[in-house]
Amino acid sequence: MPFSAFLDYLQLEKKYSVHTTTAYEADLKVFQEFISSTFNQETIANVNYQQVRSWIVELSESGIANRTINRKISSLKAYYRFLLKTEQIEYSPLTKHKALKTPKKIQIPFSEQEIVNVLERIDDSNFEGLRDRFIVELFYSTGIRRIELINIKTTDLDLDGGVLKVLGKRNKERYIPLISSVKETAKKYLKERDANGLFSVSDQLFLTSRGDKIYESFVYRIINNYFSEVSGKLKKSPHILRHSFATHLLNQGANLNAVKELLGHSSLAATQVYTHNSIAELSKIHKNAHPRNNKN
Repeated sequence: MPFSAFLDYLQLEKKYSVHTTTAYEADLKVFQEFISSTFNQETIANVNYQQVRSWIVELSESGIANRTINRKISSLKAYYRFLLKTEQIEYSPLTKHKALKTPKKIQIPFSEQEIVNVLERIDDSNFEGLRDRFIVELFYSTGIRRIELINIKTTDLDLDGGVLKVLGKRNKERYIPLISSVKETAKKYLKERDANGLFSVSDQLFLTSRGDKIYESFVYRIINNYFSEVSGKLKKSPHILRHSFATHLLNQGANLNAVKELLGHSSLAATQVYTHNSIAELSKIHKNAHPRNNKN
């Protein structure tokens, strides 16, 4: 495999997940195929920027969004940084490359009432209903990512201590406190889960009705189906619940650094994308409460 050393570096040194590493490999292979068919070169190690630019043009003309193209170029940049680091090349062809412009994506969170409405609609009288309720409550009360929820093991849940251990990006562990209502739902779910002998042999917290580990599209369908019943918002996904968690905390005056730690972000810049809704809420409060505005 031509990229094996680079992929090992991503997993072993950078601590990237298998999913992320696979995405990098796919981008590199597509670029290598382009270079081979267009320029008759067997390796991408010594390409020039014009060749990369030709690939960008081809991707754009085929209808691929700028955001996706930028992600693919990021994979190339990482690869060339690795080649520089290991002294296999003297310069990167992407040193002066500027990312393509992309429209800002505005994520509209669910309202507090929409979340209440969903929880009221879930029939938690059986295993599947309890599991779905626990998933919705956990997303909204912790702000965890979809892949983080999928990989939770029963041993990661400490109900006595009231905390959940989460394995985030680059295998970084973090501990998130659990509110009392979530702990109660967790107890009911675990009781129902353990009552089934098939489920008790697995160390995965969340399982399908057949006892298999849940997966990404399965989790997406749960959130999308329930929220489609109560919300007219265009996007209804686990990420919007994560967005709602952060926005609602900030609306209630939570410290930005604290929200950053709960979300597992490496920098405040990543957390600040959630503040635009909070600023709108603060503006509303300011307008309604300020004495000068009331006099007018």
